[in-house]
Amino acid sequence: MQQLMVKSGSRYRRATPSEVCETASHYAFRAFEGKFLRNPRDAREFLMNQAGLDHEQFGCVYLDNRHRVLRVEILFTGTIDGASVHPREVVKAALRESAAAVILFHNHPSQVGEPSKADEMITNRLRDALSLIDVRVLDHVIIAGPSLVSMAERGLI
Repeated sequence: MQQLMVKSGSRYRRATPSEVCETASHYAFRAFEGKFLRNPRDAREFLMNQAGLDHEQFGCVYLDNRHRVLRVEILFTGTIDGASVHPREVVKAALRESAAAVILFHNHPSQVGEPSKADEMITNRLRDALSLIDVRVLDHVIIAGPSLVSMAERGLI
C-alpha cells in the first residue's frame, strides 16, 4: 500500500487522512472540468468526494449556460462545525470564471445532513448577491457522510 507524502519545510512526512481526502478531491474536481451536469444525480455523484473530511469546506461548481463544468473550487475552509462564507468572494470568483450558474456545496463533518438556519441564510444571501450579476444558483448541496441533501430538491432555493 502506497502512502501519500507531503512536504513540510525541507522534509517530507506522511499525509494525514484529511490531506489525502483534500488531494483526492482536487484531482477528482479537475477530472470533471468540461463535463456536463445534466441533473441532480450527476451533481450528487460529482460532489461525493467531499465526504469524510474532518472539517467543513465550502465550494462552488461554476457552470456555463449549458451547465458544463467550468471549474470547481473550494472557497472557504473552516472547523469541525462551520466555515465563514463571504458573498463578496463568491461573486468575485463567479465573475472570474465567467459563470452563468453555480452549484454551492459544503460538507457537514458531523454527518448530519439537515440544512441549518445558517445554511438557509447564507444560501439566500448568495442567491441574492449572485442574481445581481445574472448568475443563477441552481442548488446548494450538503454532503453528510454517505448522503447528500439538495436544498433545491427540498424547495429551499
